[in-house]
Amino acid sequence: MSSRREFPKHAALATGEELSMLRCQRAVVGLLSCLVCFVAPARGQDIPASERDSMYYRYLEFAQLVRGGTLDPHWMADGNSFWYAEGAPDQTVIYKVDPAADAKTPLFDAARLRGALTDVLGHEPPYRGLSFGSFAFTDQSESTITFTVESGEFLLELDGYTITRVPPKSEAEKSRTTPQLVRKGFTAGAPDIMDVPSPDGRWFATEKDDGLWLRSTSDGRAEPLIADGVKGYAWSVAGAKWSPSSYRLAASKIDTRQTDSIPIVHWLKTTEEVEWAPYVKAGGPMPRTELYVVDILSKAAVRVDTGEEDPHLHLLGWVPDGSEFLFLRMNREFKKLDLMVADPTTGRARVVLEETQETFIKGIASNPGWRQLFTLLPDGERFIWISERDGWDHLYLYRLDGTLIRRLTAGEFPVLGVVAVDQEAGWVYFTAHAEERIYDTHLYRVNLSGEGFARLTEATGQHAIAFSPSRQYFLDTHSTTARPPATELRAADGRLIRTVSTADIDGLAELEWSPPEEFVVKADDGETDLYGVLYKPYDFDPRFSYPVIDYIYNGPQTTWVPRTFTDGRGVLAQALAQLGFVTFLVDGRGTTERGKAFQDVVYLKFGSHEIPDHLATVKQLAAQRSYLDLDRVGIFGGSWGGYMTVRAMVTAPDTYRVGVATNGVMDHYDHMAYAIEPYMGLPQNNPAAYEASSSHQYAGQLQGKLLLIHATSDVNATFSATMKMVESLVRAGKPYDLIVLPEQNHWPVGASARYWREASRRYFQEHLKPELVTTVSSR
Repeated sequence: MSSRREFPKHAALATGEELSMLRCQRAVVGLLSCLVCFVAPARGQDIPASERDSMYYRYLEFAQLVRGGTLDPHWMADGNSFWYAEGAPDQTVIYKVDPAADAKTPLFDAARLRGALTDVLGHEPPYRGLSFGSFAFTDQSESTITFTVESGEFLLELDGYTITRVPPKSEAEKSRTTPQLVRKGFTAGAPDIMDVPSPDGRWFATEKDDGLWLRSTSDGRAEPLIADGVKGYAWSVAGAKWSPSSYRLAASKIDTRQTDSIPIVHWLKTTEEVEWAPYVKAGGPMPRTELYVVDILSKAAVRVDTGEEDPHLHLLGWVPDGSEFLFLRMNREFKKLDLMVADPTTGRARVVLEETQETFIKGIASNPGWRQLFTLLPDGERFIWISERDGWDHLYLYRLDGTLIRRLTAGEFPVLGVVAVDQEAGWVYFTAHAEERIYDTHLYRVNLSGEGFARLTEATGQHAIAFSPSRQYFLDTHSTTARPPATELRAADGRLIRTVSTADIDGLAELEWSPPEEFVVKADDGETDLYGVLYKPYDFDPRFSYPVIDYIYNGPQTTWVPRTFTDGRGVLAQALAQLGFVTFLVDGRGTTERGKAFQDVVYLKFGSHEIPDHLATVKQLAAQRSYLDLDRVGIFGGSWGGYMTVRAMVTAPDTYRVGVATNGVMDHYDHMAYAIEPYMGLPQNNPAAYEASSSHQYAGQLQGKLLLIHATSDVNATFSATMKMVESLVRAGKPYDLIVLPEQNHWPVGASARYWREASRRYFQEHLKPELVTTVSSR
């Protein structure tokens, strides 16, 4: 579950003056209490709840208090220079950066532009800088731009700063050359399906009436390309790929008529309505995907021979001359992945490369995911493949006939992904964890001969890379949880040219912010190192004890611990800490980016090791930090974090006293096949593994306070999953609390998101009681 939320804004935040007075009072009381008795009252007792609540809400806006340090580059026609905007909205400046000249200059004369715009608008434009933060060049000469101010579009000629108003377009004209929404992504987090533009700009491939259609960019008319689709057996442009000539389209047709469906009840209508959504649970019948190549002139469709039944298919694209196209074929249990090449005229396909694992190949969203393992070189004759065949993700160079040319990287570290390839210079640029700080992400390069391996980024932490189209320069945005972001411009060999933007964190001063604490503990096996981050209240005092909150996910397709300065998970954990808790996150065994052996712990054992790893973490943290109160430990999470929260509450009730589980799956029989089968296999083949992972059997062991929250329209973790857990708790005679979010999906939004967040906060405050902490010496 994503941590990007609409955070609530408190209606009555304490002013800076009020906070200062409260802090002075707190300091005096603390000093007097130390003088009066040896065992001082806990500091949390003399801090008014209103101040803690105020700090909580302010910390939720942590990211908004960090100004700069990151930027959105727009590369220019020379392939090296770029522009970006900063200071929006009140003091917007758009800079041009020329790496070759090592120059950063304003792209526009703001005063001159504002004057010209005032003449056109009839009044001075808003703010003090530019009145827009984005624009578009109208031609390759980059001498004219279009921009929008006050809902009007304007044309600016840079030579004379002449501005003219562009006649308004109708909605039809606006949509004619813009991709339009075809349908919303089915599951939360899945991208919306947009119609697909052809390379020559003449057409959009789209869907209508279950058929495959074309929409013209010249006049907006739409016409059917193939109209034989029916409900449940329909054409899809999701992932569709145009040939370089724009005369062929590779697209899919999906048959869901034999799959199961789940009911989505629209409770808020005058009369309730039920919508049935296809949903494949573990072991259930899969949809059938057919691949076709469609000639847009003859409207002939050639079906591609995809071979095996029930595969997961992913279209990669065409070779440069359009003679073949490539796709991936993953079998249902994710044990065999084939790189395929198809002949668009006959539909015949051949296997170029076969990747196998005894456990599983990647999963639903690993870094890299199975869809990101292939990179075609510009010559169309070779490709780079990422394989975990020796236990670590590494780069291999192949010919398109499947011949291995050579291995490019090696070592006990994982490659995360290919960032860029400069075929002419012979370099492959990629990100990896190849340093002593094992989760730090750096940019590296190696040449196509497998030599010259080198790290190109310097500072510790996470590095996000944006290469110039020329491949001569890159932008490096980096930070840690303790160091704010900065963006550097570097040459392709890593040489620093200039620091383009550095974050201003002066706004954090009033928060009394201090960096979180990184820690290393042993997993439940007593041998494996686990890495995490711990957050403390702004007024932390190690003489006193604090309730502990474990923010958990531990899904096997991702890491969870925040590692950048404004990571959303870290923002939430840090905000909760301000209420008087100590919060932590840790990446237990079974997660990604640590090699195959570390992740394979989850195989056929989902639910068996995660809570023991977190228990081991809690106990080791407390053994090293006397201020952690093991009598008041809470846990919360969403999606697989919801599953883990319930799992902790019913399998480790002596430690976990309060839990908030959102949109969780309580039994893996009940979960979507695509998300669970890679790790647990099919239930009909591995029934014992599925039975062991079910939390229903442990409902009678619940001792603490458990709040279950679920959205009624969730199509990731179904509403019925929580209802079944409710029934198990009822049968076991165990009390529970329940919040239902009507008409919300896996990620609640708007008022529902705010209500959900507030309910979680209140639950921990009421039941972990941070205001009633005891002293260390009295424990």
